[in-house]
Amino acid sequence: MNNLPQEKIGQNMLVKMAMLVIILAGIRAASEILVPFLLASFLAIVLNPLVTLLMRRGVPRGLAITAVISVIFIVILLLVGVMASSASDFSDTYPQIRSMLEQKLGVVQHFAARFHINVSTEALAARLDPNVMMDMATTLLKQFSGAMTNVLLLILTVVFMLFEVRHLPYKMRNAMINPQIRIAGLHRAFKGVTHYLALKTLVSLMTGLAVWLVLELIGVKFALFWGVVAFILNFIPNIGPIIAGIPPFIQALVLNGTYDALFVVALFSAIHMVFGNMLEPKLMGRGLGLSTLVVFLSLIFWGWLLGPVGMLLSVPLTSVTKILMETTPGGSRLAIMLGNGRPGSRPR
Repeated sequence: MNNLPQEKIGQNMLVKMAMLVIILAGIRAASEILVPFLLASFLAIVLNPLVTLLMRRGVPRGLAITAVISVIFIVILLLVGVMASSASDFSDTYPQIRSMLEQKLGVVQHFAARFHINVSTEALAARLDPNVMMDMATTLLKQFSGAMTNVLLLILTVVFMLFEVRHLPYKMRNAMINPQIRIAGLHRAFKGVTHYLALKTLVSLMTGLAVWLVLELIGVKFALFWGVVAFILNFIPNIGPIIAGIPPFIQALVLNGTYDALFVVALFSAIHMVFGNMLEPKLMGRGLGLSTLVVFLSLIFWGWLLGPVGMLLSVPLTSVTKILMETTPGGSRLAIMLGNGRPGSRPR
C-alpha cells in the first residue's frame, strides 16, 4: 500500500519534468517572437520611472512618453551610426592592420625558432585575422540588433506598454484567484527588476564612457565603438567585462605596442574593480537576492534558451522567476535554492 503513493509521486514528477521540457522547447522555438517582446518589456520597465518622474512635474502622460521615446530613438540611431562608422573605418585600415600583424607574428616566429619550434606565420595570421577579431566583437551587437530588426515595431510595443502599465494593477486584481499574494509578488518582482535595470544601466553607461575616454586618450582606434561594446557587455554578469576587454587588448597589441596593450588590460581591470566590484554592489545593496552560482548558471541557461539577449537579461529574468516561485507552495522551496542564503534577503 505504501508503494502506491510513492509510484504516484514518481509519475507526477515525470509528468512535470516532461511538461517543463516541452515548455522550454516551445520557448526556444518561439525565441524570435519572445526575444523582441522581452526586450520591449524590460525597456518599458527601465523607462517607466522616467515617465513617472515627468508626470510628477506636471507633464501629461502622453507627452512624457513621447519625450522619453524620442530620446531612446535618437540613442538607437546614434548606436547604429557608431557601428556603421566603425565598420567603414575598419575596412579602410584593414590592409595596415594586416601588415602590422604579419610583422608582429614574424617576431614570434623568430623567437620560437630559438627553441627549435616551427611556427607558421601564415597559419597564425589566419587564426589571428583582425577581420575575424572584429567580427567576434560585433557578433553580439549584430544579434542584439537582430532582435531589434523592426525598430519601429519595438518602439511601438514599448509605447503601448507604457500606456498600459497604469491599468495593470486593476487587471491583476480581477484576473487572479488570490490577488493579494500574487500582486504582492509581482510588485516585488517589478520593483526589484526596475531597481536592478536602472542602476545597471547607469553603471554600464559610466563604464562605457570611461572606456571610450581613456582609449581615446591613449590613441587606440575605434575607441567609441569599444565604449559601446563595453556598455552593452557590462549587462552580462561575471564574464561580460572580460569579453569586452579582449578585442581592444589584441588591437592595441597589434597597432600600438606592448605597453599600450598592457595599459588597456590595466584600464579594464581598474574599471571593473571600481564600477563592478565597488560602486555597483554599493548601489545595488542586497540586489535581487540571487547567489553568485545561480547568476552564472542563469547566464548559461538563458543564453542557451534565448540567445545573446537572454544573456543580457539573465539576472532580471531569473529574479522574476524566483519571486514568482515564492508565491506558490510548490515553488517556494526551489526559490530558496536560488537565493543567496541570507535570511530575510529580499530585493530592494
